[in-house]
Amino acid sequence: MRFSKSYIKTLKETPKEAEIASHQLLLRAGMIKKLTSGVYTYLPLGLKALKKVENIVRREMDRAGAQEIFMPVLQPAELWKESGRWDVMGPLMMKLQDRAKRDFVLGPTHEEVVTDLVRNDISSYKHLPVTLYQIQTKFRDEIRPRFGLMRGREFIMKDGYSFHATQESLDQEFDNMEATYKRIFSSCGLKFRPVEADSGAIGGSGSKEFHVLADSGEDEIIYCEECDYAANVETAISEVKYLEAEELKETQLIDTPNVSKIEDVVEYLKVPVEKTVKAMMYKDLGTDDIYMVLIRGDYEVNETKLVNAIGAIDVALLTDEELEKTGLVKGFIGPFGIELNNIKIVADDSIPKLTNHTAGGNKKDTHFINVNFGRDYKADIIKDVKTVRPGHVCAKCGGKLSSARGIEVGHIFKLGTKYSNALGATYVDENGKTSPIIMGCYGIGVSRTLASAIEQNNDEYGIIWPSAIAPYIVDVIPANIKSAEQVKLAEYIYNELLENNIDTMIDDRDERPGFKFKDADLIGFPFKIVCGKKAAENIVELKIRKTGETIEINKTEVVDKIKELMKQHKRSNQAKSRMWEIL
Repeated sequence: MRFSKSYIKTLKETPKEAEIASHQLLLRAGMIKKLTSGVYTYLPLGLKALKKVENIVRREMDRAGAQEIFMPVLQPAELWKESGRWDVMGPLMMKLQDRAKRDFVLGPTHEEVVTDLVRNDISSYKHLPVTLYQIQTKFRDEIRPRFGLMRGREFIMKDGYSFHATQESLDQEFDNMEATYKRIFSSCGLKFRPVEADSGAIGGSGSKEFHVLADSGEDEIIYCEECDYAANVETAISEVKYLEAEELKETQLIDTPNVSKIEDVVEYLKVPVEKTVKAMMYKDLGTDDIYMVLIRGDYEVNETKLVNAIGAIDVALLTDEELEKTGLVKGFIGPFGIELNNIKIVADDSIPKLTNHTAGGNKKDTHFINVNFGRDYKADIIKDVKTVRPGHVCAKCGGKLSSARGIEVGHIFKLGTKYSNALGATYVDENGKTSPIIMGCYGIGVSRTLASAIEQNNDEYGIIWPSAIAPYIVDVIPANIKSAEQVKLAEYIYNELLENNIDTMIDDRDERPGFKFKDADLIGFPFKIVCGKKAAENIVELKIRKTGETIEINKTEVVDKIKELMKQHKRSNQAKSRMWEIL
């Protein structure tokens, strides 16, 4: 491709709307263009990179035995009402009506559609298992679209679905997809980690997320420094250290003037933080039910765990006004010595093992001491609802837990029979018994993967593409477009690279060399070939974007050297991917 004929509009200044590196650089490098909030046009460079990610995904999914299909974006409301998710996903969905006032949705995902497809075509165990996937545009009405391709209203996703007669078969395909995802992200040249995760609105039991490691990541990953344990902070667990159990003592109400925070309780009452319990008041946003959540003083409530524990859609802390209406005293709330009426108690699983702990006195400036679970109060639900933090102890090996920021680019689920039960997708086994089909679900944010690669690979000058997904591998630059020797040499190298199926651009614009170099660095070509003052000797400069290294080589060596460097980059990226995967 000739730069002079290309639709590339680079920007010197960073648009004010762009907050993170990938958004800034995709706009500045002329790869995407905003149409409206959360919706972007892919320009030629951006689309070429996107297609390379898609091709890697498609290659590895086909290799894994999955079959590609293409399902409609426009989905009838009836399917979503049948599954029970029409109201659950509610505001996130782009809903519309046709001229007959029938309700439709622009697909945010395709569980309902694919289950409907299979229930009408598969009725026997003989046709199972089967895995289907597509690369398709998805739509979600994000409250605040931000970060460019990271969180948009319209995005490209690979979603896959497997159908099984047995749990063992699903487990095998889950492992197959995990291995497939590792190959995909390694092939893209990314540092990533698979982690245990929450299934969220998709449902099911058992899931893993794949995170590209980057400081800009929205998610916190908890991992062990000594073993392979890793999990999203939403689901991470840790070993709880307890003080030695004591004989139960008599409960006492103590005056604690202006002592409402845990650190103040510890100081004022001279008790270890491990013997304090705080009560957090939450509301189920779906039902308005109120919960008192009890957590040890040295922990914080994990709201995702709480949502799962009580079966809610979402939760929120009670406001000061709502607390007042319930008759509770902010800063001095506890489970003992109060009539809770319809308020249910959720106790973290560490609470029952505490002896003689403190709790709010339910009156201003008071606390109880020597409170004990079972004797003085009970809980409606006992679950792990604590947030794991760096420094906590790994429950798997006893090692120290640390954290990193990650960008979720993939998620695999064991759906079970959630959708097949709801939609009546069944099969007949070898004994003539009818059972619901067991399902798995496997998603990759293709456009998000593209943006994540930039978050992980950039510098002050621009993008540093991994060669596997770079729109063009090489940029051939005649330093002086008016020099016949330089232009002739550039054209020769350009054609040689094309003959060897290496994606190459020649910058044939009548611009200053410095201008061209800046554009090349901004766009992120892995390699630049500069035809300059030694063109008469057939000598060019090969510049490696990632390392900044410059090599002088003869024109006859260019193709082999580029191929060698591409192989080196591939091996290096794969090694780094494996390293990050096991750290």
